[in-house]
Amino acid sequence: MIASRGLRPLARWLATLTLCGVLLWPLPAGQAQDHEVDLALVLAIDCSFSVDSREFALQMQGISRAFMNEEVKAAIAQGTRRRIAVAAVLWSDDRNQITAIPWTVISSGADADWLGLALMATRRSLSEGGTSISAALGYSAALLYRAPSAERRVIDVSADGRNNSGPAVAPVRDLLVAQGVTINGLVILNEWPTLDSYFEANVAGGPDHFVIPAPDYDAYGEAILRKLLREISGPQIM
Repeated sequence: MIASRGLRPLARWLATLTLCGVLLWPLPAGQAQDHEVDLALVLAIDCSFSVDSREFALQMQGISRAFMNEEVKAAIAQGTRRRIAVAAVLWSDDRNQITAIPWTVISSGADADWLGLALMATRRSLSEGGTSISAALGYSAALLYRAPSAERRVIDVSADGRNNSGPAVAPVRDLLVAQGVTINGLVILNEWPTLDSYFEANVAGGPDHFVIPAPDYDAYGEAILRKLLREISGPQIM
């Protein structure tokens, strides 16, 4: 038992070193004319202990309906390349992150509807745990290495709590921002009424970053719709 307990801190240190190694390796850039899509977007969805089954369902329903919304489809079609790439990540503590939806290119209304249905059908297929926003960002950064070449790279973090597992989140944020990644937040204020201020100070960053608060999970659907419209269309959409 003593040896087993002694291995746990070592495993966490190794995980931290791996995360730092991922973040320090430059993300591929490419020339503007070579970009395949206007936006590579990672949706990082909170599945920690504080999110119950109803709240998880409201997140997935909200994101699903947003992609099936005609305004979102029109926003994608108005981009330079009229294509975006989307991946979805479920996360909780520093040892629990999975790719729920691999990179999917959206270039038509039918593509957007397919993604919406896939998101609606997504199950909560990972262990609950604490809240490691830092590990969620690191995992999302690793996904961005494999994304189609994009003019803009964004990690969209939904959460209802503060980072309490894994490395400190602000240094991870800073490393990603230095590589040109934008991190936006959708915060649910049901447990932490000032979570939006915490995200502004520690999580969000990069070109045209922003944080959208939702008072509770019932308001999540409206908030994620506004958030996606702004991420796809640019900062002029409020």
